[in-house]
Amino acid sequence: MKLKLSLIAVALSFSSQSFADVNVSGFVSINAGKVLSGDGVPQYGVEPTFLADYPIVSAYTDEISFEPESLFGLQVSADLMDGLSATGQIVARGANDFDAEFEWAYLSYELNENWTLQGGKKRLPLFYYSDFYDVGYAYVWMRPPADNYTWQIFNYNGLNLLYNGYVGDWSISGNIYGGREDDESNKLLSEFFFQEPTREIWKDIIGGVIQASNDWFEIRATHMRYTNERYRSGNIVVWEDGDTERDGKFYGLALNLDFGDAFVLTELNRLDLDGNLDTYMVSAGYRFDGITPYVSYSEFDQEGDGDTEQHNTTSVGVRWDFHPSAAFKVQFDKVEDDSFELAVAGDSESITIGVDAVF
Repeated sequence: MKLKLSLIAVALSFSSQSFADVNVSGFVSINAGKVLSGDGVPQYGVEPTFLADYPIVSAYTDEISFEPESLFGLQVSADLMDGLSATGQIVARGANDFDAEFEWAYLSYELNENWTLQGGKKRLPLFYYSDFYDVGYAYVWMRPPADNYTWQIFNYNGLNLLYNGYVGDWSISGNIYGGREDDESNKLLSEFFFQEPTREIWKDIIGGVIQASNDWFEIRATHMRYTNERYRSGNIVVWEDGDTERDGKFYGLALNLDFGDAFVLTELNRLDLDGNLDTYMVSAGYRFDGITPYVSYSEFDQEGDGDTEQHNTTSVGVRWDFHPSAAFKVQFDKVEDDSFELAVAGDSESITIGVDAVF
């Protein structure tokens, strides 16, 4: 961690000597929670657990804990002039013992007022909240509904082309991207599902996103293709068809309505990977000045015969914007896990509270 922070200091020093315009911003979440009641998964030795965040493995048990979802993030952007800029984001998570790691590190070049070319390490834009998933202040809940965000790979290294413009009263944005990610020790697969060292590779990634919005309505559509390769305890996994590689296709659609005080948020996704995995969420709330009560429901449904992975979460919560840059939240979650062989964490009821802030 000291080495990484030293590298940042060197980079900032170099930028200032080069007369770059450097902007530093950040975000922080201090959250605590516990399982009020739960079954766990006795057949796999899993105690009563609420898996609040799949990719980071933010798991609460019946003991109050601040570690699973607390984090501190720092983003540094340097304008190198003539359309060129550099961005880096470092996040320290309680779930990872607050070891600071680079989440983003990329260069941007503005081709013109509408198009920007970027290259480096970025967040994989599969979901509506992917780009600001770590910034709790940016959304109403404690976290985006976990059933809908069950991704084990959430970054990629590659290139992307961004578009931003207007058509009449509509704001239009788009993103075409490609690259790969080789996670030599995938946390979700290694520590939670397989409980053995697991290397997860997504290669030949290519995808696109298009988004349009006006004053009260927003729609976002996304599609991605990739090839998956996996190693468990150093041994390559052979899939059911006898091959060591398998191709996946992801489809996503988000529709949001915001009427000023009342709002409705929805997202529907499908992953075609050895069969279909369908997820969706719907959420609604109402803003009473600085206080926003909300409800949400999310579901994960694996198609197929027999015992497939099936779970859903019902959430009720309140957000209080007590400060222009900070919000207090409290949320109750009820999880129903309807699987046996593919059970994740079992049924549970849990409570989490926290403060999200930006600076």
